[in-house]
This record gives sequence, structure tokens and C-alpha cells, in this order.
Amino acid sequence: MNTIEAISERRSIRKFVNEEIENDILKKIINAGMMAPSPKNIQPWKYIVLTGKSKNELIQVITKGIQNFKQSFKVLIDSLNFLSSVEDTLKIMKEAPVIIIVINNENKLKFRHTTVKKFVEIANIQATGASIQNMLLAAFEYGIGSLWINNIFYFHSEISEWLQTDRQIIAAIALGYPAEKPKPLKRKNMDAVAEWKN
Repeated sequence: MNTIEAISERRSIRKFVNEEIENDILKKIINAGMMAPSPKNIQPWKYIVLTGKSKNELIQVITKGIQNFKQSFKVLIDSLNFLSSVEDTLKIMKEAPVIIIVINNENKLKFRHTTVKKFVEIANIQATGASIQNMLLAAFEYGIGSLWINNIFYFHSEISEWLQTDRQIIAAIALGYPAEKPKPLKRKNMDAVAEWKN
């Protein structure tokens, strides 16, 4: 499979079979993430690979975060859509045999506000995103389904406390052998997103 085929054929997977992923394959997926470009070769990423007991602990942390949110924001109607989305994501995370928390290890939890530092922070976040995309494509190459998860950001403080880190948590990746084959989602027309200037 070539790169363009992998980009075109990879899908976000939300249902997984009950089968462990070999550590050798996980290491290859993480190595692909480490090959991403980064500003001045800083390589800001850090990966926390969770399986078994540690993955279940993360699920408990997020579950408690959801309960706290429900108690704090009972009157907010807008929170209902948010909660439904997070609870759906939690079900997916329970089913996936592996969750990787991806951290921007160069930036602390508190986002920066001065111009130069903010530019550096954004560049590091972009690099971390490229690292995540590399891992998704590598997983697909090895027949592993993946889901890029941003909902955990709502529980940044709870997860940070559990991991005992003061670094920025960017996203999580759910990995497992797929139990579904989703159809491709409709994409915008190129004319709507690409502007050509001569």
C-alpha cells in the first residue's frame, strides 16, 4: 500500500474486536509518530501507552469527570450534546484494547500568551498533531483501527492530575483491531477549500 492509498482508505474506527495488539506493532506505530516533522527538531511529543489496568483507571478518571460535570452544570441545556458525545467516546475507549495519551511535552498545562512563546507553542502543537496522524496511518498499515480523540481535553485537569504531569495533553488515540468498516465521509469540494494564485 502506498502513502496516498493509506491516506484515502484509512477510517476512524469506533468498534473494536476483543484482541490484544502485540507490543512489537505498538512500538512500530509509536516509532512512526516519532518520525513526524517538528520545529527545529524539538520533537515535543510524549506518548503514554495505556493497556489493561492503567486503561481502566483512565476510564474511571473520565467517568468521575463526567459525574462532576453533571453536578456542576445541571442547568446548562447546551451541556447535553457535550455529555452525549463524551459518553459515546467513553464507550469506544472501554472497547479499545489500547489508549495512547499524546502530550506536548515542551509546553506546560497553562497556555502561553506572549507573542513569541505563543508562536512556539502553536508550532509544537502542530508537530504533535503531525505525530498523531503518522501513528494513525501506521496503525492502518498494520491492520489496526484507530480513533483520534479530542473529547478528553474537557477533562484535562483530572487526567493531568492522574498522570502527575504539568504538560499539555493534546489528544488520545484509541487503537484496536476493527470490528467495522465505515464508508468514507463526504469531503468538501477542492474549490471550496483551495485558492490558487498566480
